Amino acid sequence: MLRRLGAVLLLLLILLAVAAVAVPRFLDRIYYRGPVSGHFDGAHFANPDGDEDTGHTPGGGSRAGFFWRYLTGSDDRPPWPTQVPVRPASTAELAPLSSAATIPMRATWIGHASVLVQVPGLSILTDPVWAERSGPFGFGPKRVAGPGIALADLPHVDLILISHNHYDHLDLATLKRLWDRDHPRIVTSLGNDAILRAHGIQAVAADWGGVVPVGGRPGVGVAVTRNHHWGSRWFTDRNRALWSSFVVTLPGGNLFFAGDTGFGDGEWPREARRLGPIRLALIPIGAFRFAPGQMASGAHIGPLHAVSVFDRLGARTAIPIHWGTFRLSYEAYRTPPQLLAAAMRCSGITDRRFTYVQIGRPVAIPPLNGPPSAETAKADPAALSRCLDTPAVRGLR
Repeated sequence: MLRRLGAVLLLLLILLAVAAVAVPRFLDRIYYRGPVSGHFDGAHFANPDGDEDTGHTPGGGSRAGFFWRYLTGSDDRPPWPTQVPVRPASTAELAPLSSAATIPMRATWIGHASVLVQVPGLSILTDPVWAERSGPFGFGPKRVAGPGIALADLPHVDLILISHNHYDHLDLATLKRLWDRDHPRIVTSLGNDAILRAHGIQAVAADWGGVVPVGGRPGVGVAVTRNHHWGSRWFTDRNRALWSSFVVTLPGGNLFFAGDTGFGDGEWPREARRLGPIRLALIPIGAFRFAPGQMASGAHIGPLHAVSVFDRLGARTAIPIHWGTFRLSYEAYRTPPQLLAAAMRCSGITDRRFTYVQIGRPVAIPPLNGPPSAETAKADPAALSRCLDTPAVRGLR
């Protein structure tokens, strides 16, 4: 009996040893092969402004401890609602726009980083996620706000932007349905096209600085631009595919989609600005707090840095995204828009608009009003931080 038990234990030890070697290799993937560059070493991508802030666990401590506290709720995070009421947009509210002297633009926040932007003759969708959970195999944070547009009511989609391969931004089931229905032009950054192609979805991938034309539409193109993040679908394929933001050049003013990003060196918004005046910017404000009082994490800007990004872009209008849909961090549900409102007051910006919009409520985007405004010193992160050091702001969890 003891001999049999010893043999079983020995077999288990052997299997564990094999798994420790084989499983990481099995979970790793080669999504892209190409020449070495300033942000690609031949195997992995990197942020040229440094990866120290994206390489460690948010809030400090071990990764295992972070996940344990998150899964068990033992992190002292404030409660979130289990469900948020949403009035989805109707098909009538999403009817195609007609050309006019002042080119109209409409945007509908679907939830998280998913936004439908409509201009005459073109419908653009960013990081479309209709999944109930953002994670592999049906696991991961559960959606607390339903999609702002029912997938069946979504108008024909011409162009889809995919910022990177995290599950809350690259939802293969949703993308497969949209591809089969509309065959849109899908633009992403290097390596993510391999993930899509493996599931029968065709996409065009480009490096930072690349420009992808959108056929048959004069003056319309997609520039893949830098931001500050990381990528992974598993545990060992980290940074095998590139992350990005985008500038869509459009008659009547450009669309900027920040994707998912930390602040990094803060120069990437200025790089996007140089591609032309930005009529609408989609900027994340959530999933930034992993410790009390934290204003940003390495991979996620909070409202303070979002206002600085807005200012550096020179955008006419911005919509805050990446909050209030999936619970990914520790800030209270309403903290991102409340902190955004306070940061905008501190910024002194009055000629441009960056404020809360409701999921599912289409909004008309104002036309460009002359050249982009100059940056203001009040919107610098250090200046905003000093202005926001108040009892009211410190009381936001």
